[in-house]
Amino acid sequence: MTHPAAKSTEQAQHIAEVVRAGMYANDRAIHALGIAITSIGPGTATVTMTVRADMLNGFAIIHGGLVATLADTAFAYACNAYNEMTVASGFSMDLMAPAHEGDVLTAVAAEVQLAGRTGVYDVTVHKQDGTLVGVFRGRSYRMKGRKTVPHLTT
Repeated sequence: MTHPAAKSTEQAQHIAEVVRAGMYANDRAIHALGIAITSIGPGTATVTMTVRADMLNGFAIIHGGLVATLADTAFAYACNAYNEMTVASGFSMDLMAPAHEGDVLTAVAAEVQLAGRTGVYDVTVHKQDGTLVGVFRGRSYRMKGRKTVPHLTT
């Protein structure tokens, strides 16, 4: 879905990429976790993270909260890609399979619905072998009159 304010596909993609750079520069959490934003577009984002030993719980599998954090990151970048400051108003996370140290997780976010100031986004998290690790649904709320990257004119 393309936001109505986007004048062209090329312009919308440019805005998304500038937003990614602006958000990434200030996102301490993803730097600490080693999360990479591998692609972004209007209403979409793909992020990756390699499971480290310090991410494992007492069963030697990734802590579920970190899977949710990875999915939430994809969600945040997807819903902010229009350069309108957007926050989560809620989400749900279902865990399907474990991940272990060394696994590479990829979370792919896609906009389902954007209407007014609210949106719904689905995110799937897979391991490098294609195993589905988790399914996330996020609900977003756009902050009226606030830009994700203030110096960018849209």
